[in-house]
Amino acid sequence: MIPETRYAKKDDAHIAYQVVGEGLDLMLVSAWFSHLEARWDLPGYAHYIRRLCSFSRLISFDKYGMGLSDPIPSKDLPLLEDWMDDVSAVMDTIGLERAAIMGAGEASPMAVLFAATYPERTEALVVANGTARISAAPGYEIGAPPALQERFISMAEESWGRGDIAAAINPSLAGDAAALDAWGRFFRLSASPATAAAVMRMLFEIDVRDVLSTIRAPTLVVHRQDNPIITADQGRYLADHIEGARFVAVPGADYGLAVGDIDVVIDEVEEFLTGSRPAHPTDRVLATVLFTDIVESTPRAVELGDARWRQLLERHDELAREEVSRFGGAIADFTGDGLVASFEGPARAVRCAFALRDRFRSLGLEVRAGLHTGEVERRRDGVAGIGVHIAARVLALAGAGEVLVSRTVRDLVTGSGLRFVDRGTHTLKGVPDEWEILEAVE
Repeated sequence: MIPETRYAKKDDAHIAYQVVGEGLDLMLVSAWFSHLEARWDLPGYAHYIRRLCSFSRLISFDKYGMGLSDPIPSKDLPLLEDWMDDVSAVMDTIGLERAAIMGAGEASPMAVLFAATYPERTEALVVANGTARISAAPGYEIGAPPALQERFISMAEESWGRGDIAAAINPSLAGDAAALDAWGRFFRLSASPATAAAVMRMLFEIDVRDVLSTIRAPTLVVHRQDNPIITADQGRYLADHIEGARFVAVPGADYGLAVGDIDVVIDEVEEFLTGSRPAHPTDRVLATVLFTDIVESTPRAVELGDARWRQLLERHDELAREEVSRFGGAIADFTGDGLVASFEGPARAVRCAFALRDRFRSLGLEVRAGLHTGEVERRRDGVAGIGVHIAARVLALAGAGEVLVSRTVRDLVTGSGLRFVDRGTHTLKGVPDEWEILEAVE
């Protein structure tokens, strides 16, 4: 369920914000391209938000001109100091005097400037994959070179909303067409192409190096060590120039915190703000993992329009919960245009896939499904492990209306009455060996 979106007033402008969770007050400074409600459709983004609000009362917002906040003409973008007032406006509206301030990526200069300008309102400062200046400058050669700047401005102007930028800054998304489609839609909802290009130009001009020495709040700088856009050296620069700041490098190359290994970053944030490191109990079990997704979802969404498409997806999710529960399974995640579920019995999982296909057809949706049985880690927020990865790769081989399974599934349902058609031996991307794939037929 998407949290309620409310509005704060900043002069004549309306700033959209959400408040979720309980605990210490944490103000998440908005990324430059954001949409408070569309982010919940992205599994990684939803996990990122849920992790933060698991130990905090998380306040987040869309910047003026972005997402659900009032629009701004691209030629009239405000200065960074004016945009920073969005933070104060939201805090004032909810009656919040002080909070921990967190900024990630391109939001980090704004978080830094707020902490420097309003020390009395800043309990602590967290900067993730952050920088004081994105672009290179004399005496600051660790910044992005001009060629990289032009590349991203060109992408914003020429291919905004197609997922190109998401792929360029997040190596883990490269080659994942479904994820890039979903991120493309998110960017389209966040900002128009003209606004995106104008903001991109502005980002490469922002420089808050001169205010770093004035920050007195306890500060954590956590950085993915192989980030190709904002390098670890830029994170270290921040920590070196903020008195008492702690720098932590963690594994990973993705720029966005809502992709890749999210927990490895948020674990550091939680420990810094609460004083205790979170425990992630895992339960390794044998389970059958089912993936489904809607065939040709992007053209269908364009045909229906955002409002009708969202209604259809909500009905899709309702039917999915009913059928998965009926067959004794558990929903692990919704993927925007599909689902991930786990089952203790492979036969029940296959029959659930048939039932889901039939129920979704009643909505005018054609789906495909992929299943694999293997050892998985059951976590509080879903399932993980190589068994999940294999099921996702089996799904990628399926066509419209098909239910494909690994040989492991077929072997475990002998005597169930289920029938299978051989679909050959395949190499699954990122998975060792070759795999026999079969189609389950009714």
